[in-house]
Amino acid sequence: MTATNQSSPNANLPQGLPLPAAKAWVAGIFISAGVSASAARSVAEALVTAEADGFKGHGLARIETYLAMVRSGKIDAKAEAKVSHPRPGTILVDAAHGFAYPAMDLAIGNLIVAARQQGIAAAAITRSNHAGAIGLPVETLARAGFCALLFANSPAAMAPWGGNRPTFGTNPIAFAAPLEGRDPLVIDLALSKVARGNIVVARQKGEAIPQGWALDRDGQPTTDAAAALDGTMIPSGDAKGAALAMMVEVLAACLPASLLSFEASSYLDGDGPPPGTGQFLIAMDTQGFGHGNFAARMTALAQNIEGQPGTRLSGQRRFSTRAFAEANGLAIPPGLAAKYPLP
Repeated sequence: MTATNQSSPNANLPQGLPLPAAKAWVAGIFISAGVSASAARSVAEALVTAEADGFKGHGLARIETYLAMVRSGKIDAKAEAKVSHPRPGTILVDAAHGFAYPAMDLAIGNLIVAARQQGIAAAAITRSNHAGAIGLPVETLARAGFCALLFANSPAAMAPWGGNRPTFGTNPIAFAAPLEGRDPLVIDLALSKVARGNIVVARQKGEAIPQGWALDRDGQPTTDAAAALDGTMIPSGDAKGAALAMMVEVLAACLPASLLSFEASSYLDGDGPPPGTGQFLIAMDTQGFGHGNFAARMTALAQNIEGQPGTRLSGQRRFSTRAFAEANGLAIPPGLAAKYPLP
């Protein structure tokens, strides 16, 4: 791990719950709601790690919305993801309208085997749900020796460039690559100017959002988080971001035969049918191209970047924030702690 970052989001909060205890606590919440133990553990791992990494919009703030989806049947609490291998290099995982995280775990396990054998493999996940902080799955693959890409579509939140109706989700992209002797390079970005989860957190806290993040339902700029969630997100890079969102839609919805973003129900409540969105992963063995020079080339790239004042490799902040949480525990929001007693 990298050195502790004293400006961590958890730095000024009360002493927290150790991460293993936090994962057991979150898993217990979902087991009590009828979620299978294996799925609950997978969800807890994802939410607690996202919270520890500083991605609070994909962390503990999701507990209540996930529970609402479980109660309504929008998430099948007992779903078991199924895997098939249509071709030697392709994997299809049916999440069966359960949580995305167990399906992602299954995809990663199968990808490691297939990409190790063939040098490259792809996994499509269908009938899925909110995939959270998608830097985590590609980090797992990078630590196993792969370059990895992940694309995820999500319920409609952005209009095509020049349009006025939500058509694409924030449709995040993640990439990771190994670095010898240290934490991997991890890139995780939504194609909106900001991840929608940040606006969800702002609404929960009753806080305004910065100008330039979103438009209301009439297409007017807004700083009201609730109005933003009822309107559209502004794409990162304007027309370029909208074009990338369309690319993700093809890979994460059309290839797996998942629902398109404008067909999917919200991730934020228990209303409507399962969202049925998709994810698409590619794993490339860094030793699969006939030479052993990948590590040296990555080291040279990292040294060039880090040798410039004011720069850092993408993903390193998450690791320093995680290290702080591992050392000091996780600060649990008081409302959650009051509702679900801590161990």
